[in-house]
Amino acid sequence: MKILFIHASAGAGHLKAAEALYLTSQTMPGHEAVFVDALDLCSTFYKKSYRKTYAVLISNLPSIWGMAFALLDIPWLQLLIRRFRRLYNWINARKVQEYMQREKFDAIVSTHFMPTEISAALKRKGLIQSKVITVVTDFDVHRIWLAEGVDYYTAASEWTKKKLISLGIPENKIVVTGIPTNEKFSAQPDIAELKRSLGLKEDMFTILMATGSFGIGPIEQIIEALKGFQVIVVCGHNKNLFKRLSRKQYDGVKVCGLVDNMHELMAVSDAMITKPGGLSISEALVSQLPMIFFNAIPGQETNNIKVLREHGIGISDCTIDEMVQEVQKLQSSKDAFLTALKRTKQLARPTAVRDILALLS
Repeated sequence: MKILFIHASAGAGHLKAAEALYLTSQTMPGHEAVFVDALDLCSTFYKKSYRKTYAVLISNLPSIWGMAFALLDIPWLQLLIRRFRRLYNWINARKVQEYMQREKFDAIVSTHFMPTEISAALKRKGLIQSKVITVVTDFDVHRIWLAEGVDYYTAASEWTKKKLISLGIPENKIVVTGIPTNEKFSAQPDIAELKRSLGLKEDMFTILMATGSFGIGPIEQIIEALKGFQVIVVCGHNKNLFKRLSRKQYDGVKVCGLVDNMHELMAVSDAMITKPGGLSISEALVSQLPMIFFNAIPGQETNNIKVLREHGIGISDCTIDEMVQEVQKLQSSKDAFLTALKRTKQLARPTAVRDILALLS
């Protein structure tokens, strides 16, 4: 079976979800797997402007992003929005369409709404015969993910499934799998040995601080408030933040840039302060990490918090002092810590990758 795993590199979550599926598919006999960033098939100008616009909006103009996110989700505007998206993608992503037609994939697995719209449109017109699977990478669902012609939608949770049904997707097209995470996150390493290899103290309560792929938020203020704890900070693509924090040489703080061992950093941590992206949340759930959320992007991230709140997972909308108090409670109260762990286990989906790949047969 020839399978296309496709994403668009606006934010890290879509890429990491597609990558997790692609890497596991390579271990399965009888499959020819292809991994593609849809933006790499577009013009250089379009690719750069698509990424840059998203980064600027969420970093510097989050309220504008939130308004646009809400506007595009208005039900009575959907016919106009769908027609505009079709024209917009036809003009700017024509090579993606041509590639899908030319390669004749048996299945197309998309972790971003742009290639979902393109593949579904081609299937409606009979221009491709591929099975089209859309992997929704958030716990809530925006209407921009929906497209007639998709064979299956994979959902992060039962809540997500109910939301898809409320938006008009037939129940038989929805499978609750969880958001796909690399299988390394469900491994059980020797924590003491791993801490030593990472240069961490074994007997200290450890906080992992994940700033998102763009490294935004009141990072320094939070670090300074967490004195007395061992802190790992992941700065993502924000090189200036990494340099600034490294120069300060905080006691008990390990500063990292863009990492490829997040599964190890989660394994050695006791709690996580994080931006609430769907993929980061799913990785933390599989790693059984209690979460505290900060600096949520209006729209997809605030909606993720809303869903998790219904499951009693994560603390949000709190001051830095309140964050520290929550960390102290997790450290000092065994009951509070075990309750938080129990809730993460209930929502975690460590088999998400293989459950999604099972849909290909």
